[in-house]
Amino acid sequence: MDSESLLFQAERTLTPIFSDIDALVKQNLRKILTAFREYRVGVHHFAGVSGYGHDDLGRDTLDKVFARVVGAESAAVRVQLVSGTHAIACALYGTLRPGDEMLAVAGAPYDTLEEVIGLRGSGQGSLRDFGIDYRQLELTEAGSIDWEGLATAVGDRTRLVLIQRSCGYSWRQSLSIEEIGKIVHLVKRQNPNTVCFVDNCYGEFIETREPTDVGADLMAGSLIKNPGGTIVTAGGYLAGKADLVEAAACRLTAPGIGSEGGATFDQNRLLFQGLFLAPGMVGEAMKGSHLIATVFDKLGYPVNPAPMVPRRDIIQAVKLGSPEKLIAFCKAIQAYSPIGSYLDPVPALMPGYESQVVMAGGTFIDGSTSEFSADGPLREPYIVFCQGGTHWTHISIALEAAIQALGTD
Repeated sequence: MDSESLLFQAERTLTPIFSDIDALVKQNLRKILTAFREYRVGVHHFAGVSGYGHDDLGRDTLDKVFARVVGAESAAVRVQLVSGTHAIACALYGTLRPGDEMLAVAGAPYDTLEEVIGLRGSGQGSLRDFGIDYRQLELTEAGSIDWEGLATAVGDRTRLVLIQRSCGYSWRQSLSIEEIGKIVHLVKRQNPNTVCFVDNCYGEFIETREPTDVGADLMAGSLIKNPGGTIVTAGGYLAGKADLVEAAACRLTAPGIGSEGGATFDQNRLLFQGLFLAPGMVGEAMKGSHLIATVFDKLGYPVNPAPMVPRRDIIQAVKLGSPEKLIAFCKAIQAYSPIGSYLDPVPALMPGYESQVVMAGGTFIDGSTSEFSADGPLREPYIVFCQGGTHWTHISIALEAAIQALGTD
């Protein structure tokens, strides 16, 4: 079967799932519209503030809207947050103090957090440099949370539990909201003072609830992923209990300044509009994820998540099995990207990553993964991780080229 016919067949098979995703988008958009209405969002909120950023009405209102949408006491949505990793680092440094312990409960964290924690590198002010201990609870052989181990894993010194919602560069199921709620319950039963922190990158609007809706104390993410709706040019967010959000904001700015500082310049309209667009973008990315899984499963490649399985983030992994196939796949995706289609993805070392990484990212926002992109580390078993997508039809067109590039047409 040629690639075009294979994709057409897969699209017909997925029609009922696409309908379910449309219903999810409607529920999440309704939440956002309710929050916009509650806080009387108007064009006067789009005006930017320069300098110190004092009395930024738009920024302060967006914080309230965002907190309302995700079920949190407080939020700080800031263009000054460079990335999801930066937002996570602010949360960790804001909460942890020398002598504390951080426990990661979903195995090894994403590559870019290794130097923040102090697992790689030295002398850059990692958590380890400041006398903060780190421990991780390994996943089971099946790649799931070790629930039995977690039931007794939290100690008196465990100040913070790191819950990485997305699979990152590992071959495991990302966490559902139900599972995150279960983790929070088990942690609080052992030590009510332990902060449950969620790395929520790639997970926003995948379900009708967020981690803060099910008891997480604090979470963080990137605005050039799900909640930016593909149009926000930079930034990240922190959301959760008010004191924890403020402590993290003090690491972004300075003690005594916290969330009161930080000019948004002319970005407020994009931040509001991106949030409004986010559920629709996430829905399209989920449709694309199902399409990738269905097609490559039929071609005999291991895929994660499996076809027809409910999505838990906007990442779809395909185990390609060789560096040549990984590079060929990324080159095909780049060739059908709207920006930089003439470029050739070349494996290279990137800041924060241990292995060489090959990336296809012809996106309008540099580094954005809310638009369709694909990347993977050059290490066995050579998995490509596909993310995002403004509309699933673009993903379908790019996949046709990827299938041909792998010689499976």
